[in-house]
Amino acid sequence: MIANPGAWLVTLCWRWLPCLPLMLFLPWPALAWNAAGHRLVASIAWEQLDRQTRIEVSNLLREHPDYVRWLKRAGDGDAERVAFIEASTWPDDIRQDQRFYSAGVDEPTPTLPGFPDMERRRNWHYVNRPLDDKRQNHSRNLARNDPVSGLLDQQLVALAKILAAPGAPASERSYALPWLIHLCGDAHQPLHTSIRLDAEGQWDRLGNGVNVINPFNPRKNSTTLHAFWDDLPGPPWLRGERLDAVSRALSARYSHPPPSTSAQWIDESWRLARDSAYPPGEDKVPTISAEFFDNAREIANRRIAQAGYRLADLLRDLLSKK
Repeated sequence: MIANPGAWLVTLCWRWLPCLPLMLFLPWPALAWNAAGHRLVASIAWEQLDRQTRIEVSNLLREHPDYVRWLKRAGDGDAERVAFIEASTWPDDIRQDQRFYSAGVDEPTPTLPGFPDMERRRNWHYVNRPLDDKRQNHSRNLARNDPVSGLLDQQLVALAKILAAPGAPASERSYALPWLIHLCGDAHQPLHTSIRLDAEGQWDRLGNGVNVINPFNPRKNSTTLHAFWDDLPGPPWLRGERLDAVSRALSARYSHPPPSTSAQWIDESWRLARDSAYPPGEDKVPTISAEFFDNAREIANRRIAQAGYRLADLLRDLLSKK
C-alpha cells in the first residue's frame, strides 16, 4: 500500500511532464496493440509513402474482397488512406470472423471468391526464439509447422516476394498486402518474437502465461504480460483525429531508422524481450513498477514509429521494383 498517494501521484506527474505533449494523445492502455498499434504503424507509413506507391497500394487494396468493409469506416476522410489503415488490422479481425477457420481447431469453411483459402493463419503472427541461449536445444525440438514455433520470420519474406512478383495474380498480391502491413507491426512487438523457457523446457506462451499486476491501468489491474505490452499504444477504437494526432507526435519524436531487413527487426525485438520485456525479480505475479512502465511505454512508442518508417520503405522498394 502506498503511504502517501498524493505525494506519489505528484512525483509520477513530474516524471511524465517532459512527455506531456505526446501523452495527451496517448490514452491509457485498454485492450489491444493489435488495433491501435497497427493503425498507428500504418498511419505513419502512409505519410512516408510517395504518390506513386500510394497509388499502387490503393489499387491492390481495391482488389481485396473486404475492401468495401474498410471503406465504410472512412466517413468523410481520405478513403484510400483509411482503407490502408484499416487493412492493417485485418489479420487480427478475421480471428473472430465466422467466414474463416483455425486449422486444427475448426472445420474448414468454404473458400469465398478472391481468397486463396479461409484459414486464419494464427501462427504467422509470431516466431518463437528462446530468451535463454543456453536452452536453445529445447527450441530445436519444436517442428517448424507447429503452432508453437510460429512463422513470422518466414512469412515476412514470402509475402514480400509475392507483392513484388511481376507475374503474381492481383488476387494473391491483394491478399498478401494486408498481411505484410500487419506482420511488419508484429515483428516490432518484443513478445511476438520470443519465448521464455523454464528448466524443463516449458514455454510461457509469448508472455500469455505470465500474470502481472498493473497499477497504472485501474480498469485492467490484473493482466498477462503479453496483454500489458499489447495495451501500451492505446485503446482499440483509436481512429480519426486522435489517431492522426498520436501518429504525428510519434513521427515528430522518433527519427527515421537506418535501412534494415525483416530478420534484423525480429532480432531487435528478441533483444528487447530479453533485456526489457519481463519485470525484474522472482515474484510469481510481479507488480509493474513506475520505472518498468515508463521504459516499456518508451520502447512501445519507439517500435511503432520504427515499424511505420520501415513499412513505408519496404512497400516503396517492393512496388517500385514491380
